[in-house]
Amino acid sequence: MIVIDAHLHVWDPARADYDWLGPAMAPINRAMRFTDARPALKATEVTASVLVQAADNDADTDHMLATAATHPEVVAVVAWVPLDDPGRARSRLAQLRCDPHMVGVRALIHEKPDPEWIVRPHVGKGLALLAARDLTFDYVTASPGALRQVPELAARHPELRLVIDHLGKPPIGGDREEHARWRKLLTAAAHHPQVHAKVSGLYSARGPLDSWTTDTVRPFFEDALELFGPHRLMYGGDWPISLLAGGHRRTWETCAELLAGLGPDDRAAVLGGTAARFYRIDPTLLNAARDATV
Repeated sequence: MIVIDAHLHVWDPARADYDWLGPAMAPINRAMRFTDARPALKATEVTASVLVQAADNDADTDHMLATAATHPEVVAVVAWVPLDDPGRARSRLAQLRCDPHMVGVRALIHEKPDPEWIVRPHVGKGLALLAARDLTFDYVTASPGALRQVPELAARHPELRLVIDHLGKPPIGGDREEHARWRKLLTAAAHHPQVHAKVSGLYSARGPLDSWTTDTVRPFFEDALELFGPHRLMYGGDWPISLLAGGHRRTWETCAELLAGLGPDDRAAVLGGTAARFYRIDPTLLNAARDATV
């Protein structure tokens, strides 16, 4: 079984702008390279990784693709293109599609001044370009409320494969009412079969980022498992953000504990099968990653 980390970041502030890397991110506000991640990955069962954009600019995407070209463990890249400028997006996609690692697109929706940005008509034209090219879209949010837009996106773009990063940031450490609101929003999103979700970034929504425990995460994971099933869930380690939330090994061990009750086929789906199928990762790249980590 090949284990895929479906959510890993690399960045270099000397090569691209990362406006969100403020004082709270001081320990990781520096170049974070795949070579830095490798020891953390070796402490897990991961054999292949998907790099996910961390800035809405071309330089970040170019940095990820350059990393993928020199590290066989990297099997896919979720890039950025200017979805709100369909003409530029079309040209950029023509360039990026030449690289076999290019599988999808993400934008930092939660950083946009306009909370309705992702459902604006001109952005919809950009999303339609992804669907037409069999590319995916990672939907990221900083709070559960933005999940209300996912069903609308899924209905407008039924051919576009969508994945909700970090289970839509559930209110871990919150109260029952917050949990119920998150579950209701996730239920509506899961109703659409092309929508998937990542078991990643499940940190405390209240207090210190590292104050979560397996027991506080478990109810949200169990809800997601019930709503999506294992074949629409995928594991993501969220390195290097995980370093601020108790350490990468801790997040991996928690995931392993959460999956312990699943049968072999279901566990294999969450740990790699879903990601490989959703992102349509090139089998040649998967074989190269397996060989590199033997």
